[in-house]
Amino acid sequence: MKESDVGCALCIAVTLEDLPRVLALAEQWPMLLASVGVHPETTGGQEPTVDELVALAAHPRVVAIGETGLDYYWHKDAPEWQRERFRIHIRAARTAGKPLVVHTRDAALDTLRVLREEEADRVGGVMHCFTEEWPIAEMALDLGFYISMSGIVTFKNATTVRDVARRVPLDRLLVETDAPYLAPVPHRGKTNQPAYVRHVAEEIARLRGVSDDAIFNATTENFFRLFSDARTKVSS
Repeated sequence: MKESDVGCALCIAVTLEDLPRVLALAEQWPMLLASVGVHPETTGGQEPTVDELVALAAHPRVVAIGETGLDYYWHKDAPEWQRERFRIHIRAARTAGKPLVVHTRDAALDTLRVLREEEADRVGGVMHCFTEEWPIAEMALDLGFYISMSGIVTFKNATTVRDVARRVPLDRLLVETDAPYLAPVPHRGKTNQPAYVRHVAEEIARLRGVSDDAIFNATTENFFRLFSDARTKVSS
């Protein structure tokens, strides 16, 4: 990260069982921050409660609730337990006053419906690793959410993602790796890592016809605006 001039990364929690490892990374490295949540693909692990998530979010290195959301690709029957878990995360985010990191796969309209019903616009958040078409992005933007682009945007056949990357307002755009998956070109097929996020930003700059620095600077400021207490935590 240092060699690639990547100054900060958010280390995402996906289960409560693995959360201590995530927090340990964020405690050890000043450039790493953490989130608290249970990924919608996860089954068989400890189920979160609102109170528990709020308590865990009080950790000084935690700046977000998630990863949460809906995934009907792996759970094709769209079980109600998944939607209820999503609601628990949103309620915890509102109570803790921290933004959400939202995953959606084959479930965009239900994801947006639950976000609206639970008044997620009160805390906002990010639609992470965005792969939906522009009308879905518009609805998320209307809820006050940011749109985050991953290494997929560097894939030449990812026409939908590349279209969205061109159209998202610059002040609502974020970049990510989703490491260890989805390594961007020129590292496609390798294990992804936070340092590679600059390739995502560079490709978005090319698609939008602006300088690399314009995307570097905008996405950095957007990160610190969304995760409002992150700047002091990174510099401390």
